Amino acid sequence: MALPLRALAPAKINLGLFVGPTRADGRHELVSVMQSISLADELTLEEAPAAADDEVLCPGVPGENLAARALIMFRETTAWDGPPLRLTIDKRIPVAAGLGGGSADAAAALRLIREASGLGDEALLLALAEQLGADVPAQVTPGRYLATGAGESLELLPDPVSPFGILVLPQASPLSTAEVYASADRLGLAREAPVLAEHRDALSSALELGAALPADARLLHNDLQAASIELCPAIERALARAGEAGAEVAFVSGSGPTVLGLFARANGLARAQRAAAGLAGLQPQPLTAVPVDASFGQPHPI
Repeated sequence: MALPLRALAPAKINLGLFVGPTRADGRHELVSVMQSISLADELTLEEAPAAADDEVLCPGVPGENLAARALIMFRETTAWDGPPLRLTIDKRIPVAAGLGGGSADAAAALRLIREASGLGDEALLLALAEQLGADVPAQVTPGRYLATGAGESLELLPDPVSPFGILVLPQASPLSTAEVYASADRLGLAREAPVLAEHRDALSSALELGAALPADARLLHNDLQAASIELCPAIERALARAGEAGAEVAFVSGSGPTVLGLFARANGLARAQRAAAGLAGLQPQPLTAVPVDASFGQPHPI
């Protein structure tokens, strides 16, 4: 066990999010491409000799942390009896923002404790991730995935051949994922299963050769966007700002309220950075990112 260890926990964005009917377990069927990005929390795992149990420290974020549950489940499943651990999370991904920050931390915690213990494989981490939440499996190994089911069924897609720039516009008011889905249900936004299947096939075909983004911008539509706007009207102004700043396409990230502007043409990151600089007076502060692959999230000794 080479402690302390450190790992980055990249946020995810949804390149297209199509929502279907509610399943028997209460989750919605969906089709989405989940893409890991360079906006990331930083996690440090070390021994906690003064503690009787594992502890998770995440300054500024109160309440139960999904990463703590990940550590408990790993120990229960593997029967690993290593010393108590302290997991410290340097939080950089906005909270309750539709960027999968809590899920990213849980996935990174699984990577770290597997490295520390020497136990488990990818299949084990994915099984635990599925129990932790719909967004967690696609973040166990960062990259690009076509997600179906409630997010637990994953098809690995090629990493984008050329990078693109991402303008990230967080909003001041967080949104509850459960409330956004409830609003979507009230608005009748769910699609029928055959339509979901069509979008799954279209996304897979559009990205199977490593294209940065689908050529058909309609495949980047987010079915939850209208529900997010209903709960957070400020999103509409943020969408307009992203377009005015030069983004080729703008949409809500996941269940919101964060707005994304994509810059897929030449010098995408530089153009996204210029756009962020032009919006520097906004609060919360605009951010920028690029897609990342599996190597980005690998644990390494400090």
